[in-house]
Amino acid sequence: MPTPPTEQQKIDYLIATIATLHGASFIRNGSAYDGAQAAAHMRLKLRFAGSRVKTADDFIVYCATSSSVSGARYSIRFADGHSIDAATFLRGRLAAFRTPDPDTSVRP
Repeated sequence: MPTPPTEQQKIDYLIATIATLHGASFIRNGSAYDGAQAAAHMRLKLRFAGSRVKTADDFIVYCATSSSVSGARYSIRFADGHSIDAATFLRGRLAAFRTPDPDTSVRP
């Protein structure tokens, strides 16, 4: 039976998901950033958050939801023009990460 991922692995997965979003913009305080810039910002916020971040859910709340300066919520705008709240997007990705892929599960 595989070992469940650690919270740090989940956080790393979420940051990598943002870093590799192609054709999408991460909207922070009214400005658009590419995935690599957004991921770097999240890593910085994670370092500053310190011991407050114990879980991937904490990471979403403290590092990927809103500006600690302005309070403005972060969003992601995709190439087709639609936008989603960053927290909603990341919670969905985390839920998918936690759900085992039926193609790789052990079968009787």
